[in-house]
Amino acid sequence: MINNNLDVIRQNVAYIKQSIPPGVLLVAAAKTRLPDEVREAIQAGISIIGQNYVQEAEIMRQAISDPVQWHMIGHLQRNKVKKAVQLFNMIETIDSVRLAKEVNKHCASLDIIMPVLLEINSGKESNKTGILPVNAEKLILQINKLPNLRIQGLMTMGPRFGNPENARPYFKATKILFDQIKERKIPHVEMRYLSMGMSNSYKIAIEEGANIVRIGTVLFGERQY
Repeated sequence: MINNNLDVIRQNVAYIKQSIPPGVLLVAAAKTRLPDEVREAIQAGISIIGQNYVQEAEIMRQAISDPVQWHMIGHLQRNKVKKAVQLFNMIETIDSVRLAKEVNKHCASLDIIMPVLLEINSGKESNKTGILPVNAEKLILQINKLPNLRIQGLMTMGPRFGNPENARPYFKATKILFDQIKERKIPHVEMRYLSMGMSNSYKIAIEEGANIVRIGTVLFGERQY
């Protein structure tokens, strides 16, 4: 399955689509990928492209004219927000009031409303971005009235393990948090999306409730840096 050959990407997309149930959105994680690779994936049926860096997204969007959605799936620096809101259809990595307010400000200047997910540091790792699960509801209450944002769910990376089964408790905990927030029925908050799981763990994440998965290696092959 893992091959950088353009001819194989189409087969990989078909394989992944067969392995995920209806209703689960597939985000092609395109960090370091070439426009030709992304274009091949789109032709094979990919409709959402995920980017980790604003600079890469800008270059890729200049090369790709296909009508696809673009998700920010990496840490977003506040000094990149002005450009990011012009490039992305969703930001999956909101993790602070300051970042949320910056996104809201630049979206207001463009008269757009940005769907966002809160990034949850489910592994409580000191070297990872995202908010601790215990702080998620507090952050939502602080930013949910920003008029140019729409909170639509949660995203988590989770700790990385060689055995994807080890990630299950973190996905399970994030789904519990997702459901708790949803049950609160907080005004202006629509808990629609739970973005969890990558190439080695997406099947486990789906079993635990993910309806967005972010897949790079299994789709495109090993990265060539």
